[in-house]
Amino acid sequence: MAIAGSGRGKAKPAASAKSVSRSSKAGLQFPVGRVARYLKVGKYAQRVGAGAPVYLAAVLEYLAAETLELAGNAARDNKKNRIVPRHIQLAVRNDEELSRLLGSVTIAAGGVLPSIHTTLLRKKAGKGKGDIGSASQEF
Repeated sequence: MAIAGSGRGKAKPAASAKSVSRSSKAGLQFPVGRVARYLKVGKYAQRVGAGAPVYLAAVLEYLAAETLELAGNAARDNKKNRIVPRHIQLAVRNDEELSRLLGSVTIAAGGVLPSIHTTLLRKKAGKGKGDIGSASQEF
């Protein structure tokens, strides 16, 4: 004799069954579904596991957040409210790990780091008694 309603419980109505995105399940802002689609379409492997797009989206979100935080600090240091490519360049090149990760990347309109080569700097004068290079010819 089978008991009615045994097993998984009552069937829920379709209206109350809200779909929850994988990004919100993982607590991420980056789209896990889109990353999964790109992994499948890109043919990086024959099959893609369930955790791979979540992990990859989390890594991409972390890198973006870290870069934007440093670029925001660079923009604030320059008394600007808007992040421009120059601020991203300064942020990336002044951070050791990000600079190593993006070492071969060219940021358009980013410019270069301000630096003066040591050979171009003046040597300090007045240290030795035999310093005749700075003597004038006035008598």
